[in-house]
Amino acid sequence: MYNVHIETYGCSANQNNSEIMAGLLSRTGFNIVMNLENADIIILNSCIVKGPTMQKIIYRIKELSDSKNAEKAKLSGRPETSKVSKPKLIIAGCMTDVMAKRIGLLNPNASILGSHNVHDIVTVAKKLIEGKRVVEIKKDHEVHLCKPKIYSKKIIGITQISEGCVGDCSFCIVRAAKGPLYSYPQDEILKNVKQDLEAGCKEIWITSQDCSAYGLDDSKKSQLPPLLKEILKIKGKFKLRLGMSNPNHILPILKDLIEIYKDEKIFKFLHIPLQSGSDSVLESMSRHYKSNDFVKIIEEFRKAIPEITISTDIIVGYPTETEKDFEETLEVMKKTLPDIINISRFWSMPGTKASNLQQLHPDELRRRAIVMTNLHNGIAIEKNKEYVGKDFPCIVDEKSFDDFWIARLDNYKQVMIKSKDKLLGQIVNVHIFDANNHYLFGNIVEGVNEK
Repeated sequence: MYNVHIETYGCSANQNNSEIMAGLLSRTGFNIVMNLENADIIILNSCIVKGPTMQKIIYRIKELSDSKNAEKAKLSGRPETSKVSKPKLIIAGCMTDVMAKRIGLLNPNASILGSHNVHDIVTVAKKLIEGKRVVEIKKDHEVHLCKPKIYSKKIIGITQISEGCVGDCSFCIVRAAKGPLYSYPQDEILKNVKQDLEAGCKEIWITSQDCSAYGLDDSKKSQLPPLLKEILKIKGKFKLRLGMSNPNHILPILKDLIEIYKDEKIFKFLHIPLQSGSDSVLESMSRHYKSNDFVKIIEEFRKAIPEITISTDIIVGYPTETEKDFEETLEVMKKTLPDIINISRFWSMPGTKASNLQQLHPDELRRRAIVMTNLHNGIAIEKNKEYVGKDFPCIVDEKSFDDFWIARLDNYKQVMIKSKDKLLGQIVNVHIFDANNHYLFGNIVEGVNEK
């Protein structure tokens, strides 16, 4: 039996693909191991969304490709009984779709598995054990549903509803990797959710490159609301978390989506990327919406669901961003007060339209990122302090460290709880006694005084 270790980078869809690869390999006799030092095969499931992540993966490939560094990277050396002198590599995920030649130069012996070839992992692994390198990259659609999988988080089931996108963002290389939007069949999506619930999952994550675009490959209007309604009809006690959705695709379904969000099964959590508060920068980015569209969506959601948690993404230092443009973004953040702001310094990605633009100086990128981060930290801690002194029910969905657990409120706020009991998957009542910009801190109590 050969041991396989999987390292995953990037989004929840990538996490799900790793779970599927692990399930397919395990079913055919491979042993999935958590410790790198025990691995005969290492799979790097790569991500191409952000430049720093891409560079991290490139460094990792180099590290594991060098015969001396490979042993160091495996932490404690290989067992004497190992069937393979050093781990063999499979590079999978989005990076392979656009950088296969470069990966081949980094490690000519590594097999390459495209993001549309997840189901071929067993064949690739078997051939690699035989000493045969495989490059398996295709652009045909592959439905990542209803496959055996090993859950990375026991009570969380990830369901992908589509791959690719309908956008043409000037800074993004994902379209080149994932291709145009392909929405998965609704019946297969529902079947996958039921499979996860039968496996004991308490949370269902709906994910894709843009959830609000679901169905736009076949329809002029997003089919996300009808899909969510069908998922919520599924029997069982679970919480649904909707993944990232772009403003221009939310707007036409805004009223329907808000009504659906009132369902008790849905986490009151909305991930809606702004990227810039400047309309001129948004136009240069080819984002196809205005900053006021973002503001309107937030205001309408908060009017109907005041406690909703808003998460957004911001790119600082886009090449055409002036100081005035940056100030406009800060003003939108101050106006909408998102609970979570994922801040990225602009990074030129090869082959994108924005890569041809004159880049801002790194010092200016750094300064703007610091200003935005300080603003975010101030917003986040003030909003989290509003929960201190109150009691809430929450679901425990992750073991943290030592005796600490991470639980989620109904609006997906993170609560750190200390307990020696096994709490995973349980609904507990907590009293919030402290907060910082990332976490609430709570103690388990008997009852709930205020929700």
